[in-house]
Amino acid sequence: MLKFIFWCLLCLNGVLLAYGQGMLGNFKGNEREPARIKNQLNIDRLALLTAAPAAAVAAAPAAPATAETLACFEIGSLAQAEARRFEARLSPLDLGEGMTRLALASTDVSSYMVIIPPQASKEAADKKAGELKALGVTNFFIMSDNSPLRWAISLGVFKSEAAAQSLLATLTKQGVSSARINPRGTQTTRLAFQFRGIDVAAKAKIDDIAESFPALKTRACK
Repeated sequence: MLKFIFWCLLCLNGVLLAYGQGMLGNFKGNEREPARIKNQLNIDRLALLTAAPAAAVAAAPAAPATAETLACFEIGSLAQAEARRFEARLSPLDLGEGMTRLALASTDVSSYMVIIPPQASKEAADKKAGELKALGVTNFFIMSDNSPLRWAISLGVFKSEAAAQSLLATLTKQGVSSARINPRGTQTTRLAFQFRGIDVAAKAKIDDIAESFPALKTRACK
């Protein structure tokens, strides 16, 4: 009887050992490990790595995130004193080579002249003056000095553009079709700022600063 029990226990231990080693499968799918791997999806795409390549993959740094950058844009223009103040406001952004200052020739308008553009010669200017008299226009002056407006005909000079526009409208009604408004003033240098490779966050900060300068306009670089 004891021998029978001994052999039963020995057989039971053998069965448990075989089950623990996976030799008898499992109760869920009755599959051994090789069969289970074969049933996985895309088994043909799996690749086993040795220790060295696996360690290299694990140690590889993640690709850094990149910020979206904008194409070139330009903000301007300002008189030199205002430009210095604007540039000082931009200084904390540390834009470096991303910002370039541009000098632009400009004219500070002080008055507006209504003129007939320069004629080819004194004779041509006199002829044009005769045509004006025939139309009833008598208030004019032939410009004979050595300037870009030599042999032009001045019809009036005004402090405001609106007053010049009013005279131009009157002359048009009288039949004078060649008169123009010519702004007059002194030549000055104004400054604009060009930005390249600026990210969206920096652009937003630049726009916030620019709002404090009503004369500034933003445009794409030429």
